Amino acid sequence: MKKLLLVALFFFGAQWASAQRWCYVSSEYILNKMPEYSAAQKQVDALSETWAKEIETRTGDITKMYRTLEAEKALLTEEMLKRRKAEIELKEKELSDLQQKRFGYEGDLFKKKQELIKPIQDKVYNAVQRLAREKQYDFVFDKSGELLMLYSNTKFDKSDEVLEMMGIAGKK
Repeated sequence: MKKLLLVALFFFGAQWASAQRWCYVSSEYILNKMPEYSAAQKQVDALSETWAKEIETRTGDITKMYRTLEAEKALLTEEMLKRRKAEIELKEKELSDLQQKRFGYEGDLFKKKQELIKPIQDKVYNAVQRLAREKQYDFVFDKSGELLMLYSNTKFDKSDEVLEMMGIAGKK
């Protein structure tokens, strides 16, 4: 009885799977073909680099302060030593706060990406939705996402069709 049920499940499961229409796209490929994405990514990269240099400069300043303190330690009174250490600790806290503000979760970099890149990603998502509705696909997978595709036949790749729907020339 169990074997009969298992065979029936396999048969109907295979029938169901073959009745499904699916395709995949490469969102990375699509985004890289979009000039506005490249421009937005350059802006984000430039800001990131500027902020990283600012943090690097402040780190260098703190390192100098430590070296100066170590060099002058023997000449300083206990009160002066405490004041200098407190000043360095304050600078370290300011640096940590700045790093968090710029690169932390929901920091300036995250917000800038949301502002510049998310609308472009939404445009791609909407085009994929339209493709799926128009071509009646049941599933559309993203080859460049978390989904691991060990093999894919290029006849199911609809990335260029998505680009065409957005008015961008494709063809890998």
